[in-house]
Amino acid sequence: MSAPAIAVTGLRKRYGVTQALDGMSFSVHPGLVTGFAGPNGAGKSTTMRVILGLNAVEEGTALIEGKPYRSLRQPLNHVGSLLDAAALHPSRSARNHLLWLAHSQGLSARRVDQVIEQVGLTSAARRKAGGYSLGMRQRLGIAAALLGDPPIIMLDEPFNGMDPEGIIWMRGFLRSLAAQGRAVFVSSHLMSELQDTAHHLVVAGRGKVVADTSVAGLITAASRNRVALRTTSRADAMRVLARAGATVTAADPDAVAVSGLPPDRVVTLLRDSAVPFSEVSAYRATLEEAYLELTRDAVEFHAATPAEVSR
Repeated sequence: MSAPAIAVTGLRKRYGVTQALDGMSFSVHPGLVTGFAGPNGAGKSTTMRVILGLNAVEEGTALIEGKPYRSLRQPLNHVGSLLDAAALHPSRSARNHLLWLAHSQGLSARRVDQVIEQVGLTSAARRKAGGYSLGMRQRLGIAAALLGDPPIIMLDEPFNGMDPEGIIWMRGFLRSLAAQGRAVFVSSHLMSELQDTAHHLVVAGRGKVVADTSVAGLITAASRNRVALRTTSRADAMRVLARAGATVTAADPDAVAVSGLPPDRVVTLLRDSAVPFSEVSAYRATLEEAYLELTRDAVEFHAATPAEVSR
């Protein structure tokens, strides 16, 4: 694999009695969209701020192309970032906001117009950014991240505030940036979006990495060779399969997940017991299922279930 675009090693940081980072270590590589996920308090935002030199740590290093951010000359040419879509002057037009950033890095007005077009804001470029929706501000923040045509892009929760059209655009756009050979590092709480966007996933919990793997590999592991069954007689099917030693879990009103039996054995048992079914296939977990399983013990706050509330 190529040398890492971002290398995070052994980060430790404490806020008072809270251990925000507890040995956080991972790498982000060119040509991939790397998702960064984890529950609230996992240390995601703190890690991104450390990478960009905005927060100091007690231990560890965070390097961009082998160097600390603070040592980069014209940093927008190395890494573009969006940490807060609201970080703009509301009375400036979007174009003037970008012109101000471009001027600070010796970039041209022509480059400003190019990135405005890239993110689909040409028709709104001369409107005051304070009147932008959150989705439009996200696009403006991404335009700012692209100004220096950097090989590394870092985005914190870029799907927030996006309408369905914007989400579809964002998925394709991030993938296209990686296809150009850039390293794309994206934090998100929306597992459905990372499942359709990211190639690789880093999952954090309580200040450290709990998983660092391909999205496909994580989903395969979470699927655990289970069988997906669709039947109009769910109760009968569950009883027959459980009697044969399977672990059976109801999914939807007509769906069952089966562990412990191969698909052909499931089919035989159902046919022998005259239980109707419409589908028996390999079960494929969602990224959200895999994520929830990984972070079950790392969630800071747990809501009570309805049964617990009613007691």
